[in-house]
Amino acid sequence: MQDVIRIENLSKKFGDVMVLENINLNFERGKIYGIIGRNGSGKTVLFKLMIGYLKPTGGRVVVCGKEIGKDKDFADNIGIIIENPGFLNGYTGYKNLEYLASIRHVIGREEIRESMKKAGLDPDSSKKVGKYSLGMKQRLGIAQAIMENPEILILDEPMNGLDHQGVADVREILMRLRDEGKTIILASHNKEDIEILCDAVYEMDRGRLEGA
Repeated sequence: MQDVIRIENLSKKFGDVMVLENINLNFERGKIYGIIGRNGSGKTVLFKLMIGYLKPTGGRVVVCGKEIGKDKDFADNIGIIIENPGFLNGYTGYKNLEYLASIRHVIGREEIRESMKKAGLDPDSSKKVGKYSLGMKQRLGIAQAIMENPEILILDEPMNGLDHQGVADVREILMRLRDEGKTIILASHNKEDIEILCDAVYEMDRGRLEGA
């Protein structure tokens, strides 16, 4: 199996505080990985380093053969949900995704519509995002993450705010994407999500990583 992400001796400090210490981890194509740990354990910082949103204090992240921060500033071909997805409240879900898609010009209307349908949203709805429930916003975040058909998904609490049916829908989406050969890395507080979805699980505790 080919490693799509390789993390080598990764560390991150904010001032004098060591937030991540000497992380070594590989992620293979076509698997779902769970990262668990309490709030403040370093999960979100790890995700931001993997994408290129933060620069490491030491070590490196290699995504699809390219070192982040050296060969590329930001990782390509990654769909992301980190913290609460930010959308324009005065526009519909479709218009929000259309605007985001216009930045890179790699997809058109049909791909946007299809991603919304997969996430359980109506692309023709006139409802503005400001009127969305938390669960609907989370679904829109999932639609955004998958709309450009990325090879890798990095999802921080993707089930947040979803009802029982929403959780079941997203689990089905993620398992289907794994079967298509995508690599998915998710953080979740829900043990059931982790048990059902993940091929491997790692626990973060105060900036260190352990196999769970």
